[in-house]
Amino acid sequence: MNGYDYDIGIVGGGLAGLTAAIQLRKKGYTVSLWEKNKYPFHRVCGEYISKESWDYLQRCGIDLPALQLPEINKLEVSSPGGSVLKAKLDLGGFGISRYWLDYLLYEEARKLGVAVFDGCKVEQLFHRHDSFEILAGNHSFKVKLALGSFGKRSNIDVKWQRKFVVQKPNTLNNYIGVKYHIKADLPDDTIALHNFKGGYCGVSKVEADQYCLCYLTTASNLQAARGIKEMEERILFRNFYLRKIFEQSAFVFSDPVTISQISFNRKELVYNNIPLVGDACGMITPLCGNGMSMAMHSGKIFTDLANDFLQQRISFDGMLGRYERIWNNQFSARLRVGRMVQANFGKEWQTNLFVNTLKRLPGLTNRIIKATHGQPF
Repeated sequence: MNGYDYDIGIVGGGLAGLTAAIQLRKKGYTVSLWEKNKYPFHRVCGEYISKESWDYLQRCGIDLPALQLPEINKLEVSSPGGSVLKAKLDLGGFGISRYWLDYLLYEEARKLGVAVFDGCKVEQLFHRHDSFEILAGNHSFKVKLALGSFGKRSNIDVKWQRKFVVQKPNTLNNYIGVKYHIKADLPDDTIALHNFKGGYCGVSKVEADQYCLCYLTTASNLQAARGIKEMEERILFRNFYLRKIFEQSAFVFSDPVTISQISFNRKELVYNNIPLVGDACGMITPLCGNGMSMAMHSGKIFTDLANDFLQQRISFDGMLGRYERIWNNQFSARLRVGRMVQANFGKEWQTNLFVNTLKRLPGLTNRIIKATHGQPF
């Protein structure tokens, strides 16, 4: 390979990284993918996927109809005061745990010949003239093209001192995420978003008669309590619907899966000449329920452009410039709407007012839903 270990090196094995690896391998390139955890494993994630990515996942080798996944086409939003908004999801979505979906994609990638290094943490990623260097453990790998798909906040982000890492805490960057799987008597076709002071909780069906219960809240809510359980009882339980779910459900995990220091601030799409995809380059607020489809779509955009570059149809700078333009055309408006919606939740009186207003304006509700979702890709 003319001094290269691989044509492409992908750092981070979430949905964006795995699907990009599969598509690039299908185009005939040698592909390596690094993931710090061992598959399969749980991630903090709402586990609702918009149908816009249905066809793409099937092209990545996942036989979705055979999995018999729950189809989700209804939305319910409750306010802390007890008001409930109900709406239809025109495009709709489906539920599947990341534990299962990521593992299916990992298996498909390996079957195709992707070199997957799971349980292997990348320490640094460099661009050096006409190649990239990936440092993992005591080894160094040289690749023609590298992709950063390392999630919401990684050790590489910290070493690079990216802007969102060094920003002071504000209303968009100091959140924690908590996820459980539960068994409960709830509708199969509905994703519910239950709001509380300083956060909200999504509940929707996944596989194996289980539901994903995943909530986002401010770090200050946790700091004011003696642990997660006390915070839930003191703050989340003030929403009647959430209290009922917590008290009447069987919890599958002995302890929740958690993540801290989540940021919804703007992020660079390219850093040090390294293109970034998925949460590494921008997160839509979970309230809008579409982060997984966006992650995979961003990976597809990169895949198409990487192929053009490696086939010498465009220059390296041309590839990066086009990636930024196409990404912004696809997602920047969605992220703005997501931040606007996020800003109207968290304060109890504000959330109550917003939900009650949307109940009286179903047309506005539908426009917000459409503005945060895209078309099949």
